[in-house]
Amino acid sequence: MNTIPASTLGVVAHAKGDLRVELVDVPKPAAHQAIVEIEFGGICGSDLHYWLHGAAGESILREPMLLGHEVVGRVLVAAADGSGPRAGTAVAVHPATPGPGDGSRYPADRPNLSPGCTYLGSAARFPHTDGAFARDVVLDSRMLRALPAGLSLRAAALLEPASVAWHAVARAGDVTGKRALVIGCGPIGALIIAALARAAEIVAVDLHEKPLEIARAVGAARAILAAAADAIAAVDADVVFDSSGSSSGLASAFRGATRGGRVVMIGLLPSGEQPALISLAIARELELFGSFRFNDEIDDVMGALADGSLRVEPIITHEFGVADALEAFETARDASRSGKVILRF
Repeated sequence: MNTIPASTLGVVAHAKGDLRVELVDVPKPAAHQAIVEIEFGGICGSDLHYWLHGAAGESILREPMLLGHEVVGRVLVAAADGSGPRAGTAVAVHPATPGPGDGSRYPADRPNLSPGCTYLGSAARFPHTDGAFARDVVLDSRMLRALPAGLSLRAAALLEPASVAWHAVARAGDVTGKRALVIGCGPIGALIIAALARAAEIVAVDLHEKPLEIARAVGAARAILAAAADAIAAVDADVVFDSSGSSSGLASAFRGATRGGRVVMIGLLPSGEQPALISLAIARELELFGSFRFNDEIDDVMGALADGSLRVEPIITHEFGVADALEAFETARDASRSGKVILRF
């Protein structure tokens, strides 16, 4: 029988600018929970925001929180009630727990929009929902997805962000034969490009050459630096994905869209009012779609990773041991030299 550890090494955001690698307690699992030994975790933009700004969008950090939701590992102790994968199974993690919250209305087939939805490593609610950047974590067994044979845990570390990208592409509708423009080619933007295999032409835009190099490697036909405003406007794209997380990126998305085009907004802008080219959106009758997290797309993405139809290897640029998490976060914040940075636990 595996021994349940009392504490484990984790990555905790205490406040703006205060990130620590420290021992955290391992709680006793409930009957429906398993203990998972995390092997890899990808650093997300939200993890960086909690560290750098003490907030991610509307989610404000009010107490120390274990970060991380892009994680894979192996079941150390299976759930006592018999649910979920057995001990030793390699698993990915679906980090969401939908819930009714205050009872506000939402579409029943889109649980990602449920008002009471919680997410690993999120400060959207108080008390916060701790994440899974630790060597041993307790997780509800329903969150666990057994990985297909042959799919490496390292590649599977991109399952969660790839599912976010897959969801965004689905929000765009049928992209077959269409010209697609992707603004912001960090890991999510690059994964959107990788998922846009059916598009006739994919054009990538970013501030830096390194992300554009990755964008080309996963399927972009053309790459444009963000400063080239005229070149972006000339793209005349049927569908545009803004994963920049900036108002200037969203403006580029509006300018690069064709008349009657669709703009899918994925990158989280800072909380509060933001400038936007609304008059241009009205005059061109642009369709504006938000895209937030994902639902069950993780199952389709798992299959696409396993059969090689979704290529993600060029997106992972750095790997660090958990003891070097501070260096890993510093690397991840520099988009000019990194793609997806993963932690090894």
